[in-house]
Amino acid sequence: MTTRRTLLLGLGGLALAGGGYSAGAFREARRQADSRLFGQATLIDTSTGPLEYAVAGEGSPLMMIHGTGGGFDQGLLFASGLRRSGFQIIAPSRFGYLGSAFPDDVSPAHQADVLVELLDHLGLDRVAVAGGSAGALTAAEFTLRHPNRCSHLVLIVPAANLTNRDPVEFTALQRLAVGAVLGSDFWFWSLSRLAPGQMIRTLLATDPAILDRVSDAERQRAHAILDQIFPISRKVDGLRTDGFWASTPSTTAHERISVPTLILSCEDDLFGTAETARLLADRIPDARLTIYPDGGHIWLGHDDALTREIADFIARAENP
Repeated sequence: MTTRRTLLLGLGGLALAGGGYSAGAFREARRQADSRLFGQATLIDTSTGPLEYAVAGEGSPLMMIHGTGGGFDQGLLFASGLRRSGFQIIAPSRFGYLGSAFPDDVSPAHQADVLVELLDHLGLDRVAVAGGSAGALTAAEFTLRHPNRCSHLVLIVPAANLTNRDPVEFTALQRLAVGAVLGSDFWFWSLSRLAPGQMIRTLLATDPAILDRVSDAERQRAHAILDQIFPISRKVDGLRTDGFWASTPSTTAHERISVPTLILSCEDDLFGTAETARLLADRIPDARLTIYPDGGHIWLGHDDALTREIADFIARAENP
């Protein structure tokens, strides 16, 4: 925690240096981000307002629920290997992210109910459901509240407070430093280019030293995940909501989950999801657990293995 605090406090100094970046370059980065997002997703009306989603690929449907800082684009990125493996990916943007609504009730349980409306719109009776990081909160609630709509549950680096203690505890000063970065598109963009390693450690909870040990494709994936958080101004409500629900003691009745469940994490995840994954595996009946020895919160170096594991798990559950 001392190391993290030092890194977070260092962001303040880096932010001052970031002020020297060209305003024109920043505007161009914002234009490119808007172009990347434009036309990829669809909006539908739901009981709580607009819900944004994208569909990619062909095959068995799998709904990928994105993590903190994401949106439908992160869901598509997380599931890109599964799409290539023959799955059709349904990737919604959760409450407060990109084009989706931010209603009064932004609980994971309410989000799960609204995702049923998405399946109804798409004419899908039953799908596999995967949730990454804070998206695992919604994925678990979806499975509990709508078991007839979920064939399999996959929880990837699941964020949850299962011990009445926030797995990621920040001091007031640390929260101030993170808030300063997350509250400004310009500071986020500047720091992502001045100090990408520190941003990967702080926001993606992954030791940047791992980047030197993985393939070019995996390094590109790490930077893509970081880059997709931008523009952060369109995700602030979702980010704050995730921080609240991931730190609040969980009331989800995981022991009542009845569908085949796979849980995946990495031992060195700086958000502590390996321990959360073990606790969930103890609570969810017959859950299968895989913890990679390294890879951080974005499972660096293990994306191909994770893809194979999920695909094999779904295939075996369908054909026992």
